[in-house]
This record gives sequence, structure tokens and C-alpha cells, in this order.
Amino acid sequence: MAQTLYPRGTVKKIVKAHSNRALSTNVDILIYLNYALFMQELINEATIKSKQSGERGISAKSIKKISENTLRKYKG
Repeated sequence: MAQTLYPRGTVKKIVKAHSNRALSTNVDILIYLNYALFMQELINEATIKSKQSGERGISAKSIKKISENTLRKYKG
């Protein structure tokens, strides 16, 4: 049996507890994929911002500057 990247049952329980709605069978996979896309965009934008600022690498400062805009894009 293959190892999963995250505990599917736990993710479903958490989401169900917060939403009080019925969940589809593969909703946890969609949540994980959305999270992965969010993190990828966050890192890409932070890299661009840090290069524009003349920094050598990504810093907490560059993440903070772009996090609000990136979060706004992914708000459901």
C-alpha cells in the first residue's frame, strides 16, 4: 500500500467540523491541490519580490509583502 502525503480522514474531519456541510468523496484531494498551488505561487511571488528588492534569497520580509495579495487570490 502506498503512503499518503497527508491523513485523508483527518483532513475530512477538520473540514466537516468547520463547515457543517456534507463533503464529496475526494474533497480532501482538491483541498490539498489548492494548498499546493497556493504555496507554489507564494514562493514564486516572494522570489520575484526579493530579487526586485536586491535580496539574495527569500526572506520573511518578502513573504509578508506578498502574502496578503496571494491570500486574496485564493479566498473562496
